[in-house]
Amino acid sequence: MSTEIRWTTADLEALPNDGKHYEIIDGALYMSTRPDWHHDFVCGRMFRFLDEWNEQTNLGLAMLTPGLIFADDDNVSPDVIWMSRERVAGATDDKGHLRRTPEIVVEVLSPGQPNYERDKDIKRKLYSRRGVREYWLIDWQLQQAEIYRREETMLVLHATLYADDMLQSALLPGFGCRLGRLFADI
Repeated sequence: MSTEIRWTTADLEALPNDGKHYEIIDGALYMSTRPDWHHDFVCGRMFRFLDEWNEQTNLGLAMLTPGLIFADDDNVSPDVIWMSRERVAGATDDKGHLRRTPEIVVEVLSPGQPNYERDKDIKRKLYSRRGVREYWLIDWQLQQAEIYRREETMLVLHATLYADDMLQSALLPGFGCRLGRLFADI
């Protein structure tokens, strides 16, 4: 019999508001400190580009750092998400928590091996299990992005993009962003 603690959303809500960032993945608690301005800058840029595209197409919504509760033991805050209008309808519970799986999840890497492992491996597996169709993992330090796309039940590396490459998706018709624009001014 395991004595391992299995964290839940109720446990997460009881934690202090101490400036740390807490998430639960498969019942395990993960903590990180507030990211630096480079991280936040790239998140803001990515959101802006998706939001501008949404204003033109009205096909969905981009959201910046939403709380996303897949289940009582899977409660995360991705950096940016995109959801189609169809998925947005009825996506929240009666308390306003986002409960529906977005089509695209974007994580911007923060420095440090634990952050890298959590975003690249643990969160990618979570997003695979929960039906995310694309996962964009952006590394502002290396100025590159790994694009994972759903193949059957798994998010599989589709491409590694560099500053001169165009970030595009079949899920976002007409969307295109030269990756280097995310890192301009850093």
